[in-house]
Amino acid sequence: MRTLRGKTEVRRLHKEQRANARDLEIAFFLQDWDDPYNVGGMFRVADAVGARELFLTGNTPQPPHPQISVTSLGHHRRIRYQHWAKHEDAAVAAKEAGYQLVAIEIADDAVNYAEFAYPEKVCFVLGNEERGLYGTVLKHCNAAIYIPMFGKGRSMNVHVAAAVVGFRARLD
Repeated sequence: MRTLRGKTEVRRLHKEQRANARDLEIAFFLQDWDDPYNVGGMFRVADAVGARELFLTGNTPQPPHPQISVTSLGHHRRIRYQHWAKHEDAAVAAKEAGYQLVAIEIADDAVNYAEFAYPEKVCFVLGNEERGLYGTVLKHCNAAIYIPMFGKGRSMNVHVAAAVVGFRARLD
């Protein structure tokens, strides 16, 4: 194994990976997130997987919050976002934009994320860090997927879960 040296080699590798990635439109829906650091991390994840936009709802912090800026490392300026006071209004807007809403949540009929057939235009819906997705949002989702846990914890950090699923969809 060889370590990549220099920006030119890294750019070449990224270009090759983009050429082999699946062409789909990705968005993320952040329902009532509490932690601005998670939101900042989500902007970085969104940029990394080539997402088009973020739907921020309810009490989810939004730029120019200083903790978002620190964590996002400027990615909050690259990814389009909109904020809705009402979660259901954002869900309707996402569907009207042509997205299939896919909840990342342990729910009835949820499918293992590694076995799911991702649609061409997908908006991943992620709930509150402690309370998960509200039923009022879940009812708008076309499907639900889950990430199996192999340790003692029940779940992982919300923006990390988004990264796992976003990359799986893009590279599937």
